[in-house]
Amino acid sequence: MGLYFNQTTLLADTLISPELTVDQAMTNDTLPVITDFSEIDSDTIFITDFEQEINDTLPEQEVRQTGTAFILDTRVEYSAKDSIPFDIKNQIVYLYGDAEMEYGNINLTAAYIMIDFRKKELFASGLPDSLGILQGNPVFVEGSQNFESKELRYNFETQRGRTVQVITEEADGFMHGEVVKMMEDRVIHVSSGKYTTCDNPEPHFHISFNRAKVIPNDKIITSAPRLTIAGVHTPLILPFGFFPNTQGQASGILVPSYGEASNRGFYLENGGFYWGVNDYVDLSIRGDIYSRGSWAARLGSTYRKRYKYNGSINLNYAINILGERDLPGYERSRDFRVQWSHGQDPKARPNSVFRANVNAGSSSFNRFNPTTASDYLSNTFSSNISYSANWAGRYNLSVNARHSQNTLTQRVDLSLPEMAFSVSRFYPFRRRSPQGKLRWYEEITMNYNMNASNRISVLEDELFTSAVFDNMKSGVQHAVPLSHSFRVLRHFNLSNSLNYNERWYFEKIERRWESDPNNDFSDPDGPIPGQVITDTLGGFYAVRDFSYSTSLNTRVYGLMQFQRGPVTALRHVVSPSLSFSYRPDFADPFWGYYGFYNDPNREQPVRYSHFEGGTYGVPGAGRSGSISLSVSNNLEMKVRNRRDTITGERKIALIDNLSVSGSYNLAADSLNMSDIRVSGRTRLFGQFDITYGGTWSPYAVNEQGTRINRFLWEDGQKLLQRTNTTWSLSFNYNLSSGNRSSRQGPSPTQQDNAHRGMAGIMENGINGNGFDEEESEIDETLPPGIIDYSIPWSLRFSYNFSYNAPVDRRTLTTNRSYRQNLNFSGDLSLTPNWRIGLSSGYNFDENKFTYTSVDIYRDLHCWELLINWIPFGFRQSYNLTLRVKSSVLQDLKLTRRTHHLDRAFN
Repeated sequence: MGLYFNQTTLLADTLISPELTVDQAMTNDTLPVITDFSEIDSDTIFITDFEQEINDTLPEQEVRQTGTAFILDTRVEYSAKDSIPFDIKNQIVYLYGDAEMEYGNINLTAAYIMIDFRKKELFASGLPDSLGILQGNPVFVEGSQNFESKELRYNFETQRGRTVQVITEEADGFMHGEVVKMMEDRVIHVSSGKYTTCDNPEPHFHISFNRAKVIPNDKIITSAPRLTIAGVHTPLILPFGFFPNTQGQASGILVPSYGEASNRGFYLENGGFYWGVNDYVDLSIRGDIYSRGSWAARLGSTYRKRYKYNGSINLNYAINILGERDLPGYERSRDFRVQWSHGQDPKARPNSVFRANVNAGSSSFNRFNPTTASDYLSNTFSSNISYSANWAGRYNLSVNARHSQNTLTQRVDLSLPEMAFSVSRFYPFRRRSPQGKLRWYEEITMNYNMNASNRISVLEDELFTSAVFDNMKSGVQHAVPLSHSFRVLRHFNLSNSLNYNERWYFEKIERRWESDPNNDFSDPDGPIPGQVITDTLGGFYAVRDFSYSTSLNTRVYGLMQFQRGPVTALRHVVSPSLSFSYRPDFADPFWGYYGFYNDPNREQPVRYSHFEGGTYGVPGAGRSGSISLSVSNNLEMKVRNRRDTITGERKIALIDNLSVSGSYNLAADSLNMSDIRVSGRTRLFGQFDITYGGTWSPYAVNEQGTRINRFLWEDGQKLLQRTNTTWSLSFNYNLSSGNRSSRQGPSPTQQDNAHRGMAGIMENGINGNGFDEEESEIDETLPPGIIDYSIPWSLRFSYNFSYNAPVDRRTLTTNRSYRQNLNFSGDLSLTPNWRIGLSSGYNFDENKFTYTSVDIYRDLHCWELLINWIPFGFRQSYNLTLRVKSSVLQDLKLTRRTHHLDRAFN
């Protein structure tokens, strides 16, 4: 902040008279030439009697007077709206009315500016209006720095200046000074000043001091600072004050927060060090320490290279100790979490992309160390590191490393690596330069897909042990589908496909029965003791299978129109499909994919697959040649709609899809018919989604409830018997106070962030509560005298219901089960500054409320009050924080809270 010029030697011929654009003979003006600003009373220009008002349809255009001069070999350009009188004898220029001066990269505007070219001095101030109120105070701008003051004096040669009653923006805050002196080394001295982050001219709080020294782009040092709130001095006084005054990255200490937890003792949290490595990378090291032994360490870094890539990485490790050793309720856990996010700019390499999204950790991490409510409610971790490339517009390659983890079962599934290669559809039998009509075989299309993976599934405790290699499954699959379709009898589509699959495995299993050598055969009627031995043999094994299928389908439309009534038309679409598929019996010894072992406790040899549990499965056992028939229905209705000014109609879907399907296996020796399946779905009133499913069996059952090869009608029973029925209903609905743009409220994402736990927001130190100020402002354009009593609010419902009714065919009883839950959230803005949010739900199966959070936010202009209350459940706690919004004074806050771990083991 300040006025700075090039310091050079003043030559005798450097100072010249200003080049005025007005006639230099016109030295008289309606305003007198003033050399002492203190004598100015008013700048009002009186209209003489002979002047008459002239009406004109065009507005009067502003005319500015300009001039140019040189000071210290630097060009000075100035202008004013009112007048520019010039004292030639003393070489002084006076600028009146919206005066502006530019000198190098410096811009100065004020109501009055005086430039003394002989003394190389500058004076600027405001001017009183007709009511005596000072207007047009000097505003100084140099690059990104600017300030406003009551008076400004500056010497171009010594590069020193003095201002009175200055307000300037420094270090994300505002510096107020009664008297400010600017030195030639760009250092600023302030007397009787105050520092605040409040942008109000009369700040709601500030840190006052007697003297201060401002070093641009470095720091601000003050004498004993004292906190003042609403004009009341507090006893909070320090020996000296230090404020950072840098732009961009700045390394420094991260001050921890302190407190006491009943289960973990006194603590210091989120303390550490931030290091701005360079313009592309930063690094933060944070830690927590508790008096009863718990501690945590966190390493975080973000990186970005424009037009190349960007990402972030976070490493967390914690030792959590609850309670006292050797006492009931004592618990010690070791937790970790790794998060890495990496994205590539699409413009960097259009034909290849590398992405990473890693989220892995111990199962109990979210229980003891959650950062947000969504982390606490989540029970899965998943990760994916991928590289994909394509070339020639036909070939595609993808390489992935996947991770999936369930915190409830503590099972970890890994795919390291997983690769896929594919060739887009092409015509293998088509001529390069076809002439005339294409032959039928030239319409045959072909694809190629290759997948390879190495999969591991272990428990969390076995992740870094030899069990990883024992549970490793590897394989490669090749799929080559050929297809051909054409139209039959104008209205039918006939499609044929031949699918060939080949799997490569690197191990197979052999099973045999081994009797117990200690068997004394004392119980001849009991089972023969022994066990099945499974041996794993390494090697390379190719497993092949193929199948053929053909289908014939069409569509039938039915339309009924009405001339009267609210309904204008009904349309029914029936889509029948007849298909046939064939697959050989790959359990035949010819293929060698299946084996047998003799279990003396069973009447027949036991069949098993040598590649059971393989990554890509095994060929199916048993020959299959089935004919399938399915019929799907869609029913739509058109009704008259006055709101639609274009067509005057609205379409309503009565049935989205109602289908009936079944099949008959020609190759099976018994039970050829499958169950008849009926399914349907529809949406009612645009909000209710209904899904239905049911199965019916044509076969009778024996006393054990197993199907037998005899139809129901052969026993004089009904044609079909129901085996299962399922219903599901989902409902989502949003309510709000209105559609006015000023009351639309925050976006759903912002609402989620606000309601998922304001405590998480407070813990992370994020400013605000996730709402945009512009969206929450009350409309101030109402007619005079009218008060708007409406309150912006919104409410969201989500309801899910499922019904399952399987039938026990032995007793013909139905085992009904229901599952239903309700989730709801909402927010209410009592005033533009008061907001209340609620998020909860109800589980009807357990007859209790789900995770519930109440959030209250109060905007205090430069301060904010945040309250988060979780009334019950494992995370029962509250968090109250009163803090300054600006991150510069983030440690100026008052916090009262309880942690959910303080009561979890009471």
